[in-house]
Amino acid sequence: MNRVFGFRSRLVGGGVAIALMIGLAACGGPPKWVKQGSGAFNEKDSKAFYGVGSVAGVRNEPLAWDTAENRARAEIAKTFETYTGYLMRDYAASTTAGDFSKNTEEQNVERAIKTVTTTTLSGVRPIERYKDEKTNTYYVLTKLNLEEMKNNLEQAKELNAQVRDYVRKNADKLFDRLEKEEDKRAPR
Repeated sequence: MNRVFGFRSRLVGGGVAIALMIGLAACGGPPKWVKQGSGAFNEKDSKAFYGVGSVAGVRNEPLAWDTAENRARAEIAKTFETYTGYLMRDYAASTTAGDFSKNTEEQNVERAIKTVTTTTLSGVRPIERYKDEKTNTYYVLTKLNLEEMKNNLEQAKELNAQVRDYVRKNADKLFDRLEKEEDKRAPR
């Protein structure tokens, strides 16, 4: 009889432990990086660029992960080179005919923005993945380590020596400047 109670207590105890772990995992919410977003960060004395990509509503799981990863890579690429074309058209008119106390007003404002990023980055790696089961949203965090990027530039044969030296000399300065700009914009 004691064996039955011992077995039952272990079974119940194990079930309680599993239920607690599942409950705690469900309460955890998304990782910090999902809300923090993309940018340049200096963590643990390791300067790096991070990109967060996401996609929602894609049922094909491998396709969803690939899409989120590509979007995360694009977030890092936007840090380096982005061309933005901006066009705004503004039209306003006021018409008076005959009776000067009556007039007709009209206006139309249109705005178009096109943003293009084209760059080749070596060394961007996915480092974390997260799926929000409630919204079916997939998130991927990618990282480009600044030191690895400088080493890759060293090995790049396509770049002429002058461009390579300029980028290597100014990479740290540019990173620090970008980090300061992001600190200014961070919510307090």
